[in-house]
Amino acid sequence: MRPSFSIGIEEEYQTIDPESRDLRSHIKTELLAKGKMRLEERVKAEMHQSVVEVGTRICSNIENAREDLYDLRRQMIHLAEEHGLTLVAGATHPFADWRTQDIYPDERYARVVEDLQMVARANLIFGLHVHIGIEDREAAIRLMNALRYFLPHLLALSSNSPFWLGSNTGLKSYRAKVFDKFPRTNIPDAFVSWNEFESFCNLLIKTNCMDNAKKIWWDIRPHPFFNTVEVRICDIPLRAEETIAIAALIQATACKLCKLHAINQDYRQYSRALLMENKWRAVRYGLDGKLIDFGLEEEVDERALIREYLDFVDDVVDELGSREAVASINRILETGSGADRQLKVHAENGGDLRAVVDYMAAETRAGLF
Repeated sequence: MRPSFSIGIEEEYQTIDPESRDLRSHIKTELLAKGKMRLEERVKAEMHQSVVEVGTRICSNIENAREDLYDLRRQMIHLAEEHGLTLVAGATHPFADWRTQDIYPDERYARVVEDLQMVARANLIFGLHVHIGIEDREAAIRLMNALRYFLPHLLALSSNSPFWLGSNTGLKSYRAKVFDKFPRTNIPDAFVSWNEFESFCNLLIKTNCMDNAKKIWWDIRPHPFFNTVEVRICDIPLRAEETIAIAALIQATACKLCKLHAINQDYRQYSRALLMENKWRAVRYGLDGKLIDFGLEEEVDERALIREYLDFVDDVVDELGSREAVASINRILETGSGADRQLKVHAENGGDLRAVVDYMAAETRAGLF
């Protein structure tokens, strides 16, 4: 059965005080209630009270996803402004202190905090999750195994979290290092079959490691309740057009890998240990680093590797209707990731992190109005 390759996109936004530029809880406003009235289940709270999450509908192609995501961002920007807040897309806040941020009053989040303690309370980060419709569960496992190779490249493209607690961390995706304190994170091992994956999940449930498979927070996973493969490694980009470009690239990668499998040409798989070496390089250097080309057994500039990546998926983008969206990856290579641009604004404004927040807010709106 050919997968649908449908797309669903989830983004997590910051709610900001326009005066202090610090994070501010939206819970004392009607932002969430009005959001649910206007957008129904496409908007929901997250664990911290200064985080709000949106999710598109199930979209049959990237242009439908673009229309839905742009509408969600516009509406959330308006809702935030109506309640005296500014909406920002950034994977960490430049100077907010997680210790001053309250947890959303929900039994599910209370259980996570009870289980993980300070690790959960400190998890004040904002991500992008992309679901690709893969209806056959065995195909989902095969795709997860093969797609692991590309995860560091996707992280480098989306990297958008250079600051933490008022400091330049020296990393392009500090969000990744905050999140990997959680259990069951990072790039997963390969699985032989859906049955092996299911047995793994059942063992963890039986031994009280988790109550269900949604507590698996890997960088990629077969979703336990939807017929999708969910790519979770990405920082939320500044601009909506960047989110769409990355989502289109993920969809095209899934399609290409499935086509290769159909003609018995599966993409070569590498060990988790090797893939994690590339992930670290993406975390540290983003697009400016060198990742390992495991076939050549040498370092290669990341931008060159991503251009090879674009060539790899080029023969499927027309049938997916995503050539324009995938081509926008070249713009990210030219202008730099969100992390690169935040650091540039920081340097140009004498280290003023409030100016960085203002830039992030402006970029969050870019191309929408």
